[in-house]
Amino acid sequence: MPMIDQPVAIVTGASRGIGNAIAAALAADGYAVVAAGSSAQEAVAANLEQIARHARPWTYLQADVSTPAGRERIVAGALERFGRIDVLVNNAGVAPKVRMDLLDTTEESLDRVLGVNLKSAFFLSQAAANAMRRLRPEIPGFSPKIVNISSISAYTSSTMRGEYCISKAAISMVTLLFADRLAEEGINVYEIRPGIIATDMTAVVKDKYDRMIADGLTPIKRWGQPQDVANAVRAVCSGLLDFSTGEVINVNGGFHIRRL
Repeated sequence: MPMIDQPVAIVTGASRGIGNAIAAALAADGYAVVAAGSSAQEAVAANLEQIARHARPWTYLQADVSTPAGRERIVAGALERFGRIDVLVNNAGVAPKVRMDLLDTTEESLDRVLGVNLKSAFFLSQAAANAMRRLRPEIPGFSPKIVNISSISAYTSSTMRGEYCISKAAISMVTLLFADRLAEEGINVYEIRPGIIATDMTAVVKDKYDRMIADGLTPIKRWGQPQDVANAVRAVCSGLLDFSTGEVINVNGGFHIRRL
């Protein structure tokens, strides 16, 4: 297909939660959207309506981002359908299937979490960056970006889900490495670091976090919403932060503030 005139955003983990909100927000801002997720399209049709109501055009790609074939399907699919990639949002992520003490964590669990959370971000960034480099001379005013969604778990210990913390800490270094390497290519890289966000993943500990937030865990005493994260992604994609790269944007109600 010939290259379309409007910018194109790939968002992984876009079938629900934070990724769904990001994809819908970028669609509302005028991006053509490649929404990638692990679920069959019919199983998440209601969520995808949030994207479809804004995006013209858009597409959904079912893919396992932990595999080379899945990542190739996403990048190749975006290029085949729209001819360009302007933004990659590495949002796909999983928590351990079972929360286990650090002393009992299994290799299988570590491999699964790192495969989805870390390997996908690294190798999708690599593939998208190489495509962006090739496209840069062909698109006037081209200002491509990569946005990694990490977590306060990048620096906050949680010994019952160590795999998740390790994966998110690694995302921070992936951001710095790619920001450093890609600056000369005209590609900016950012890390969005959410705090306690109301999603399926946090629903299982809702009562615990309700109490902690009420007791002052965060200066802003409310749960974060997926739209809060989506708004941060919109900000870095707006072009207003183009003299910044490798930047971390906290979306956590002030959790990162150390208080006495």
